[in-house]
Amino acid sequence: MADKKVNPIGNAMGLLRIRVIRGINLAVRDVKSSDPYVIVRLGKQKLKTRIIKKSLNPEWNEDLTLCVMDPNEPVRLFVYDHDTFSLDDKMGDAEFDMRPFLDAVKSNSQGAPDGTVIRKLIPDRQNCIAEESCIVWKDGKVTQNMFLRLRNVECGEIELQLQWIDLPSSRGA
Repeated sequence: MADKKVNPIGNAMGLLRIRVIRGINLAVRDVKSSDPYVIVRLGKQKLKTRIIKKSLNPEWNEDLTLCVMDPNEPVRLFVYDHDTFSLDDKMGDAEFDMRPFLDAVKSNSQGAPDGTVIRKLIPDRQNCIAEESCIVWKDGKVTQNMFLRLRNVECGEIELQLQWIDLPSSRGA
């Protein structure tokens, strides 16, 4: 019976590795500072960074890897201030559409010179991107650095880097 287990990533397109690099000018939620952490959600998946104590400009440099099943689903980020004796305070949220990144991955840029810009994304009212973001072919991989402006808060941005990881079974798809 044990060999009848269903592989949860069997229908997956691949894996999206999100490096949560840092927070910039995050909101104060404690007396003079905050203890921020980030939750990243995609569908039913939920991953969390570690808590950085007493910082409005935390540096996480943490990789969170999500299994991509539906490319139309946005990736959502939530920033919180950790509190020991009460509910954690919200410090803003953001989301991004991963379809432009996935389109760049599918474009098969192998053989392109290192540093080739595949696509540029411009900030607008429909996205949380704070400044122009380039999808680049680098070191044999498609990567994207982005700064997301947090919503529902007075200030703050989160810097991310996206990287695609092919699953062995998805190569010919």
